[in-house]
Amino acid sequence: MAEPSEIFDAVLIGAGQANNPLARSLAGAGRRVALIERAEVGGTCVNTGCTPTKTMAASARIAHLARRAGEYGVHTGAVLVRLDEVRDRARALVDRFRSGSERKLAATDGLELIRGEGSFIGPRTVRAALHDGGARTLCGEVVVIDTGCRPSFPDVPGLGAVAALDSTSILGLGEIPEHLLVLGGGYIGVEFAQMFRRFGSRVTLVQKGGQLLRREDPDMAAALAEILREDGIDVVLDARATQAAGGAGEVRLSVWAGGRDRELAGSHLLVTAGRTPNTEALNMAAAGVRTDARGFIPVDERLETNVAGVYAVGDVNGGPAFTHVSHHDNQILRENLLRDAGRTTAGRLVPFTVFTDPQFGRVGLTEREVRAQGRPVRIAKLPMAGVARALEAGEARGILKAVVDARTDLILGCAALGVEGGEIMSMVQLAMMGGLSYQRLRDDMFAHPTLAEGLNNLFASFEGE
Repeated sequence: MAEPSEIFDAVLIGAGQANNPLARSLAGAGRRVALIERAEVGGTCVNTGCTPTKTMAASARIAHLARRAGEYGVHTGAVLVRLDEVRDRARALVDRFRSGSERKLAATDGLELIRGEGSFIGPRTVRAALHDGGARTLCGEVVVIDTGCRPSFPDVPGLGAVAALDSTSILGLGEIPEHLLVLGGGYIGVEFAQMFRRFGSRVTLVQKGGQLLRREDPDMAAALAEILREDGIDVVLDARATQAAGGAGEVRLSVWAGGRDRELAGSHLLVTAGRTPNTEALNMAAAGVRTDARGFIPVDERLETNVAGVYAVGDVNGGPAFTHVSHHDNQILRENLLRDAGRTTAGRLVPFTVFTDPQFGRVGLTEREVRAQGRPVRIAKLPMAGVARALEAGEARGILKAVVDARTDLILGCAALGVEGGEIMSMVQLAMMGGLSYQRLRDDMFAHPTLAEGLNNLFASFEGE
């Protein structure tokens, strides 16, 4: 016998970085809200993404600086990294963030957190299979999907039989790999490659394409590859994986690179070559909600699916897979649902930072994208060695780059590979948001000596002029 339907103003599936604050906002405005979560509150960011990885990256940076201490006239003993302690520190912060979110949800009147697996059984009708047994049928005037993505493996023969790690399982290691093979040179791959090199692993980074970070300009990707090689990482480009084999403690990866077969051997293999949306268990057909060939949920500029009243936010809608995008999706939907504000995703700037050391931050268009549009462009570039603060801190690796519209003098994009590159990029983003010309950043005054002061020199340094 089917369970009776319960009526809610909003049914939210997945307690990620969009639905978590959205649920509290809707309930705070007097709406009756059901939030269904099958795993842990906080989504990828808190549990297996930003929080643990950036916490571990901070430990890796400390190890790196300790080894460099002599360059600053500070002499220490041998550096010993205990990965189990690094891991436990990260886990403690994950627990703190997650439990804090759970307490806020529990304290919100009108909001019910339901532990279970949600799936559609009709338009705006969701069945929650409860973890503690039984099920509930929930009907909502609004349904919001925020189920995120998970790591996926490419179709490489033998890979399924190898004890390969992904970006989640590698966080559980308690001992430092002797030789870590990293398959995939995107944002996640480069972070883990450098992190484990600094922990003490030998690292080989294998990228299918001719550059790391395939969406970025080749000159910026090449600069990052040079830094990783300086750190002792073997970066292998244009390498297509053809076979994986091996068992515990020994992994062999065959690749086609440089016109010949090459076999790489390591103690561990980390695969960072893609992510898959968590939509297969949602029974989307019952709701009439369309997905694309990869399982992502297409949405319009108001984040609505093809079914009225059903929305998809965060990574699952196929947009840029960054936590801040998920949170911004929440802001758009919140304002539209509560105040009919008419907000959309159209024209929003999407910044990001890759937390290598130095960081790689970017916002707006790349040079390659602007030139493909046929727009007249000016390119400003400055090595970090041209920034006094970076030299004084002994952190002069990297390069700053900006793309400027040659007709309007407005900044179209910025890439910052350098110490606190994400913060430098964010300053340029503020200028872009305010519609400032590049001359304002070239001619106005910043405090000396700060990293921000480098923007004076960057916008005075156009190529070919």
